[in-house]
Amino acid sequence: MDNPLFVHFHRSPEEKALACLHADLSPNIQFSFGDDSSFAAQTRILISGRPTKEEINRFPLLEKLIIPWAGVPMETFKLLEDKPDIDIHNLHHNAVPVAEYALVLMLAAAKNILPMARALRQSDWRPRYMPDTAILLTSKTALILGYGHIGRVLAKILKAFDMKILATRNSVESLENEDGVEIHPPGDLHSLLPKTDFLIIALPHTSATEGLVGKSELALMPEKSILVNIGRGAIIDQKALYDSLKQRRIAGAGIDVWYNYPRDEDSRANTTPTDHPFHELDNIVMSPHRAGGLNTDDTERLRMSHLSVLLNAAARGEEMPNRVDPEKGY
Repeated sequence: MDNPLFVHFHRSPEEKALACLHADLSPNIQFSFGDDSSFAAQTRILISGRPTKEEINRFPLLEKLIIPWAGVPMETFKLLEDKPDIDIHNLHHNAVPVAEYALVLMLAAAKNILPMARALRQSDWRPRYMPDTAILLTSKTALILGYGHIGRVLAKILKAFDMKILATRNSVESLENEDGVEIHPPGDLHSLLPKTDFLIIALPHTSATEGLVGKSELALMPEKSILVNIGRGAIIDQKALYDSLKQRRIAGAGIDVWYNYPRDEDSRANTTPTDHPFHELDNIVMSPHRAGGLNTDDTERLRMSHLSVLLNAAARGEEMPNRVDPEKGY
């Protein structure tokens, strides 16, 4: 057998997920989990979403950190500033679940599903007889900010509605066309927003994207437009979004990513997701950061399948996919 590759999991996956991983894995890969330091002196790869300084320092030969989802917490970049020899890699297993969830948020917001559902639960049929404010997706224009793994899957889905798809991507210097999608550089945002019926944010949180969509950007959107955020909360100025929705400056929103998160298990039942009373508005669909599916069987199966691709490449001595550029933040 080839020389073993030692890999440490911050937290052990469920037994079923681990079985899926082993089914596709090179036999010379060996694991340790949690507090087990049996192979600490030989470990080259750490799988951890939010590693601590102490955890990083446990492994003197560490070469790779795998964040087991898309995106990298900003504190992780800071943690590794003095360890430039440790590469960071992402997993993009959740591209399909997140894209599907974005579609659900779009449809629920565009069709006013939640207010009507709440009314009917109270035996109130009056919304049926009110003027129809539902918005069609078919033949409308969608703008996807962030044409990465999630953005590409979402574009394919939206094409089934015969929508015109625009997208932004950092690596584009001028207008391109990819599979029927008009791809623009981020600098075109202000010129794109006035013709956008559905704005979908699928960007990572970086210094360049923080506060990217604020009062002036929302003011450029058409009055009957819908905004969906499955990227990160900080990309949208929360007060500007609240004001735009309350004043019906835009028609609605579907939001899965927020500004305040529970600090611990005890606070999960009483943490407001934002500093503004979005819950009082009936033109927003609020979701508790569930687009990725968390630990559903399908999500874990996909996670393990994608993880095996990275680990098998490392075991063969090849470059692992999905390397993150610390300067870009993704």
